[in-house]
Amino acid sequence: MQVTLDQKSPTHARLAISAGAEEMEAIKDHVLHQHFGDVKVPGFREGRAPQNLIEKNANPQRLLDEFMEHAINDLFRKAIETEKVRPVGQPNIEVKKFVPYTTLEVDTEFDMIGKINLPNYKQVKLPLPKTQVTAKEVDDVLSNLRKRMAERIEAKRPAKLGDEVTIDFDGTDQKGEPIAGASGKDFPLILGSKNFIPGFEEALVGLKAGAEKTFKVTFPADYGVVALRKKPVNFKVTAKKVSELVEPKLDDELAKKIGPFTSVAELKADVKKQLTAEQGIRARQQYESELIKKISDGAKVEFPQSMVEDQLTAMEEAEKRDLVMRGQTWQEHLKAEGVTEEQHRERKRADAAERVKAGLVLSEISLVEGLDVEPAELDTKINELKTQYQDPGMRAELDKPENRQDIAARLLTEKTINKLVGYANK
Repeated sequence: MQVTLDQKSPTHARLAISAGAEEMEAIKDHVLHQHFGDVKVPGFREGRAPQNLIEKNANPQRLLDEFMEHAINDLFRKAIETEKVRPVGQPNIEVKKFVPYTTLEVDTEFDMIGKINLPNYKQVKLPLPKTQVTAKEVDDVLSNLRKRMAERIEAKRPAKLGDEVTIDFDGTDQKGEPIAGASGKDFPLILGSKNFIPGFEEALVGLKAGAEKTFKVTFPADYGVVALRKKPVNFKVTAKKVSELVEPKLDDELAKKIGPFTSVAELKADVKKQLTAEQGIRARQQYESELIKKISDGAKVEFPQSMVEDQLTAMEEAEKRDLVMRGQTWQEHLKAEGVTEEQHRERKRADAAERVKAGLVLSEISLVEGLDVEPAELDTKINELKTQYQDPGMRAELDKPENRQDIAARLLTEKTINKLVGYANK
């Protein structure tokens, strides 16, 4: 086999590959052996006939198709290993010459990962964060539990802070047009909970069941939806019910109702344990992100824009799935943000490029460190994941090659990050 590499740019290359009779014969023998055992040859049991007779009795077009697929894949794999290049995505392939089973010449063109120059990541230091759950945080959880278990007594009086008011509401802009995500029906809102934008809950104080009120509220400058920041919105609210919340006393009896506890002390200890675990997870995730960014910022990586485009698509798909869970369409989301699909994509581009770079840096470090995932490790992780699903179909999905590969990649990333955390805290 002869290979000629023509690197058009640091992230794009062309490989010209030619193979002769020796390579072709080996590939044909492999194809016949692996894919044509079902060919019937008179006088022989299935799979027992000599290979030359199997070839004579095989469907010529099927044999040719199978041969070309295996030949191109096999030659391309060997070529990139020889030239030590890392293709991204599927290559464009052009067959330049083919003499059946004796000569094959193909041109391949593809995006590739270029040079990766790592910083001295072993010297990057970042102390592990310390977390501490305060008594106030425990008390806040207990307060929320009491609110959730409060008795709701319908009140005929005007609403006051601390009451739950069931409302219908509609938000419109200054032209009277409805605003996506600014309306609701039979929504239970506790006045003073600060679940709505500033000014909204306060405007409902004094409202009685059956009453309507129209008022204007300006969205805060840091509101999540960019298009609504600092935007005045007219709300029309109908109070359908006003309920006084009578919270239960925090005592041992309440603790028994909440869970398998015999006392308030046990309940508090469990709340603190849960908060400690949650804080630890959040702190660890933030720490790992900071450490990876610190190392990635010091690296120089050449990668094609096609990887950024793929990452952007993956991010958009994840965002769309999240919107479905929230009952909002993609177009409604874009309208609320005040951007076109192209503008939405462009403002995410820098983040996508940063994610691609960080992923490549971690992958390179795993190679340098000689890290790998053993089959037994992968099987253990998959079996662990299977326990999370009752549906046999979902369990079977985990055994598919592409899903096993994805899980193995995640395990390798975890190993690499743990190695970096170890270096950062030596």
